[in-house]
Amino acid sequence: MANPTIYKSIPEQLETHLKRDILSGSLKPGQPLREQEVSERFGVSRGPVREVFNRLAQQGLVVPETNKGVRVASRPHESLRPLLIDLRKTIECFVLENIFDDITKEDIKVWESNLKNIKQACKDGSIAALVEHDLNFHSAIIRSHDDKDIFTLWQPIVLRMLIHYERLGDLMESYYEHKAILDAIKTGDKKQALIALENNIQ
Repeated sequence: MANPTIYKSIPEQLETHLKRDILSGSLKPGQPLREQEVSERFGVSRGPVREVFNRLAQQGLVVPETNKGVRVASRPHESLRPLLIDLRKTIECFVLENIFDDITKEDIKVWESNLKNIKQACKDGSIAALVEHDLNFHSAIIRSHDDKDIFTLWQPIVLRMLIHYERLGDLMESYYEHKAILDAIKTGDKKQALIALENNIQ
């Protein structure tokens, strides 16, 4: 039986667009976002825009301003980055270690699809696409855990790390790092998979 088509709601579509623009740097740190302007840009009412602003504020991507809408959040101070990295490594490695023996062929297919998208984004030099598919790759790991509260803990940390994403050097390095994680998973090498995962989080 074919899988049913899943359609995103207007707020979900709007959140995807704005999140991509923030993480890729298309929307700059401190840039104001006004309900009316965003609703006109996307051709939607102000209600969904207000809802999405609240979601993005909870994720740490925008900062509310009284009677003004929101502004794009700044990157975390460099002094906080080691803490964010440690927290993210702890959560992701905990999840991967716990789910490792129960990883299915379907799980691997999802990661293979994300890896293919990461490779294409790197070849195209598209930061926006790379951030999106990088996030999808790691989200799939976190969402595989039975305790869904872990995703709630993890999401604001990783989004703060990826905000206004920059990667020095060859973008293809990101593809090879993710490939190393998946290769180790496929061969059943838990230790190497955890090492590769830690090496990717930086």
